[in-house]
Amino acid sequence: MNNFYKILGIRENATLAEIKRAYREKVKILHPDLSGDITHKDEFDEVVKAYRVLSDQRQRNIFDESFFTKMHRNTQAADAFDYYKWLSARDDEESRAKLIFYTLMRGKEDEAVAEFKRMQMNHADFSLKKWFTREDFMDYGYILAEELVIRSEYYDAFILLEQIIQMEYSYTYFYIFFPEVLEFTLSILKKNIDRVIPDELALDVFERALDLNLGPQNDSFFLMKMSEEYHRLGDDATAEICRRESEKMRIKK
Repeated sequence: MNNFYKILGIRENATLAEIKRAYREKVKILHPDLSGDITHKDEFDEVVKAYRVLSDQRQRNIFDESFFTKMHRNTQAADAFDYYKWLSARDDEESRAKLIFYTLMRGKEDEAVAEFKRMQMNHADFSLKKWFTREDFMDYGYILAEELVIRSEYYDAFILLEQIIQMEYSYTYFYIFFPEVLEFTLSILKKNIDRVIPDELALDVFERALDLNLGPQNDSFFLMKMSEEYHRLGDDATAEICRRESEKMRIKK
């Protein structure tokens, strides 16, 4: 039996976030559509198989029980340099940004989300993406957005995904994961915004969504939701304008 952890290049107690990250990195190298090299097809298939097993907790448990011995599980050498402590002791924005993604990828998701929220609250211009490469921000930002949704932080999750989508339009090598990003974003927009977050924030989200080129059908939906939000806020004139624009978009589809 192949060692799926070795195939993905991750440690045996890797978090789900680390598994997803490693899978994306491998696919970018091995996927025939991206590399133009079909000779890696078998290796690519092994990566896909490893990801499917390790990303499913039940299948992962079965694999672990059948593959590893207790002795193999028992030895992990501690790093001489504790990067986590070093980052935690620093107050500059770059270190705090790196601490968010560092903890996110090492099973400290609650800490990562809490630090992200704290930095947003205390620093109006705080931005994660300026401290990372586009690729790293796309990968880590998506995983952080997933954690935010789990904790019902829908507005912040959308803002992160919005930035990823805008990057994608100008950075094509991330294309293989773009449908996943769009599907996740649309799910938030359709299920977790209207009557879930405050009307003013909902309006901001739907207005931003209109700039993401998600298609006439989706734009019609966003405009109709904006009409409903404005109506609840007592601005019937703007509500009517949005409703009419929604009807126009519906005809376009």
